[in-house]
Formats: sequence, structure tokens, C-alpha cells
Amino acid sequence: MPGRTRTLLGAAGTTRAAYEALRRRPPGGSARWQRTNHAGRTVDLHAGLATAAGTALAAATAPRLPARTRTAAALAVLAAGACGAYDDAAGAGDLRRGFRAHLSALRTGEITSGTVKLFGIGAAGLTAGALLRNRPADALLAGVVIAGSAHLVNLLDVRPGRAAGAVLALGAPGLLRGGAAGPLSAAPVGAAAAVLADDLGERTMIGDAGAHALGAAIGLAIVAGNGRTGLAAHAAALIAAAAAGDRISRAAAAL
Repeated sequence: MPGRTRTLLGAAGTTRAAYEALRRRPPGGSARWQRTNHAGRTVDLHAGLATAAGTALAAATAPRLPARTRTAAALAVLAAGACGAYDDAAGAGDLRRGFRAHLSALRTGEITSGTVKLFGIGAAGLTAGALLRNRPADALLAGVVIAGSAHLVNLLDVRPGRAAGAVLALGAPGLLRGGAAGPLSAAPVGAAAAVLADDLGERTMIGDAGAHALGAAIGLAIVAGNGRTGLAAHAAALIAAAAAGDRISRAAAAL
């Protein structure tokens, strides 16, 4: 438990420090990081970059993790955060949502920011899965779980606090698990907790960058805590969630 507590507090502290630094001196000026939320209020996107950085650093430096696990964590979280940040910036005015819309655009020769995000996070998830599992079938399942978890948390990011709250709920059980699952759960939980009040207060939003990074970290913790049967069950559930993405987003918005 001390290792998990240290990771959780480290993630929270790093995330909060990054968030405050971005608020004071936003790269490129504050206007670049401002968005209008569902209620018409102007909020910033600083929480997204802050949670991605805090989660990645805490997971990669958590005590007693194998080197391959640290590498997988840093790769998956940072890649998911970077792809999400690209979509936050390049896809701000694009109203298309979901796999079908972006794949349809790709068939006509248009590469949308959502397509870049889809393939980028998928590739990072599969690479991280190969680092965490030696057998090809297990590595594939692990990759689906990591990328699918990133997508699931993003589906829930439709109102203030929904995605961050989901990360707390999904990550909390992992804090009680042994092995690598404990600290890998602690990293996203700590990062999400650090910005939850500001998210709920509609001062900031985690955006695609934060949602995907936090979700990928939850996926890493799931992979660390499950064998093949558990991975297959989680992968199937996440694929079903992706297929029902619009309904899940509407349900989250109604809560």
C-alpha cells in the first residue's frame, strides 16, 4: 500500500503543479486553450495536458515495476494524450463523432484528426500490449483493452466531471490489487482527483488529451491485473461499448 499511496500522491501533485503552471503561462497564449462547453461557458483545456503528464510520470516511476511495464505505461499514456491533444487542436470545429464517421471520411481520402487519433492510440495500445504480454493472443487482447479503455473514458467526457469521475470509479478497485495493477491504478486515480473540482466547477475540461490518457492508464491497470480470460472479457465489453458509443455518451450526459 505505501507504494500505491506514493504513486497516487505523486500523480496528484504532479498533475496539480502542471495544471497551475499551464494556467499561469499557457503555451501560445490563453486563447489557444479556450473552448466553449455544453453550457456556453468558456473553459480551458489545461487539465487535459496536466493529467496526461501527471499520469505518465507517476506510472513510469512507480516503485517495483518491471522496466517493460514502465515503458509500456509511458508509451501508452503519452501517445494517447498526444493523439487526444492533436484532436483537441485540429478537430475543434469538426462535428463528426465516432469510428464510422471518421472511417467514412478516410474512404473518401480525407484524413481527419479523429482518424489520426484512432490509429495512433490503437498502435500505441498494441505496442504496449506486446511489452506487457509475450504471447501474441494475449498481447492483442491487452492492446484492445488499453485502446478500448482510452476510447471508453472519452465517450463519457460529455459533461463536467463525467470522465474524471468514471476514472475514479474504475480505478478504485485496482488500488486494492497486488502486483503492478495497484500502482498502475493509482496513477490515473491521483491525476483525475487533482482536477476533478475544477472540472466540476466548469473552470477547465480534460478534453480528448486527458480522457484518452487517463483511459489508457486504466487499461494498463486492467491488463496488469488479469489473465487471458479476464482480458478477453474486458476486451469484449469494450468492443461492445465502442459499438454503442452514442448511447453511452447520451446516458452519461443525462446523469
